[in-house]
Amino acid sequence: MQATVRTFDAETRTGSVLLDNGIELPFDAGAFDAGGLRLLRWGQRVNLALRGGRIAVITLSTFPLPGEPPE
Repeated sequence: MQATVRTFDAETRTGSVLLDNGIELPFDAGAFDAGGLRLLRWGQRVNLALRGGRIAVITLSTFPLPGEPPE
């Protein structure tokens, strides 16, 4: 699933994204760390993996999600 970064706090490694349908979802430091990122910026497109209704992994749209084979 893809989304757009709405907010990101580099100090806490938390933030929120907007899904393409306009729903805003928060993500925690664990989801950020799982994607292997260092920084996100407002408006950036990202890939998400949801588990139990929450974001489990967030990474750049050009990166595969962990566990997915590269195309």
